[in-house]
Amino acid sequence: MTDRLGPLRHRDFRLLVAGTATSSLGNAMAPVALAFAVIDLGGSAQELGLVVAAFALAEVVTVLFGGVLGDRVSRKVLMEGSAGACALVQAVLAAVLLTGAASLALLTAMGVVTGCLAALSGPSSQAMTRLTVPAAELASAVSVRRIGQTGSQIVGFSVGGVLVAAAGPGWAIAVDAATYAVAAGCYAALRVPHVRGVSAGASVLGDLGVGLREVLSRTWLWLLIGQALLYHLVYGGAQGVLGPIVVGDGFGRAAWGWALASLMAGFVVGGLLTLRWRPRHGLRVGVAMLSLTAAFPLAMAVSDQLALVLLGAFVHGLGLEVFSVAWDLSIQQNVPEDRLARVYSFDQVGSFVSRPVGLALTGPVAEAVGYDRWLLVVGGVMAASSLLALLSRDVRRLERHAPPPLGVDAPA
Repeated sequence: MTDRLGPLRHRDFRLLVAGTATSSLGNAMAPVALAFAVIDLGGSAQELGLVVAAFALAEVVTVLFGGVLGDRVSRKVLMEGSAGACALVQAVLAAVLLTGAASLALLTAMGVVTGCLAALSGPSSQAMTRLTVPAAELASAVSVRRIGQTGSQIVGFSVGGVLVAAAGPGWAIAVDAATYAVAAGCYAALRVPHVRGVSAGASVLGDLGVGLREVLSRTWLWLLIGQALLYHLVYGGAQGVLGPIVVGDGFGRAAWGWALASLMAGFVVGGLLTLRWRPRHGLRVGVAMLSLTAAFPLAMAVSDQLALVLLGAFVHGLGLEVFSVAWDLSIQQNVPEDRLARVYSFDQVGSFVSRPVGLALTGPVAEAVGYDRWLLVVGGVMAASSLLALLSRDVRRLERHAPPPLGVDAPA
């Protein structure tokens, strides 16, 4: 295993992993805290969906601009500034919750601000991995970075559920603010080159057009971004709206935190699996594993046993992580460096543009047809859409690049 963790010997990669893992710790607490803050204010499932949808919509609106910035200015500076600003906003939100001055409108407004700030650096953060390790260690670096983030989220979800139940949502948001501040310090210490991906005087729309053409030139890329539209349309609300209500009401508030922790445990096991298992057609295997994500909503729909819900969450995380590593590595290995942030911005927009719609509609639709029945529909759509994507020859045939020998290349 030591050779598999080789990327951690690179200083900049250690700082990147430390920053992303630390902020992931706090960010795992934030959705648990936000959901129960809305419920404590008397919010319904529909109102909870609207609050979470506002945050998601802000991310979608901002992330394309963040992709252009990531190929124009220093990605390091962008990440540092975004984390610092998020720390300040979350600290204010924590103070509002702890003093009892919160309202649904205020939670929504501050969620929009945080979503915009976080989205600005999202594409740059994804594109940063390739700048911190040699190409020969990129596959290991992708897996190790994701293991660090998801391991932190396990702790965050578990502690977040207990902390919200014991002390209230405000303290969980305060921890999130502190982790953003630590992340900003890690990013400030990075020493990586700035790769300029746009020509001087180019317009934002022109830069986006270049990124869009890069996406459309690869069938596997635009097809799976499209599949993600449908996936997140149904699943975002299942986790963000129905999960806290169904699991929280059935097993207690702390149980929802444990369910999310089990989800993250599946991510970690999936990440460890990808350190050793590297199939030639990794994207094909990853898409097949993605169909396992249906296990979580199906378990919430049919089971009155917490153990089965936790198992469904674990299987969901396992399948999604194997896919995510294959997907991330496919992008890193096939997209030119000077367009990487813009491609990641389209990936994030394509993956999450439908999530606000799903979050807003989940409450009224689920209340009309029944929570359990809608969760069954969600599981069916998630499994079917993943398997249908395998009909594409481009998805099935894309091969993992063989890395060059260690020591013959440097970070890009």
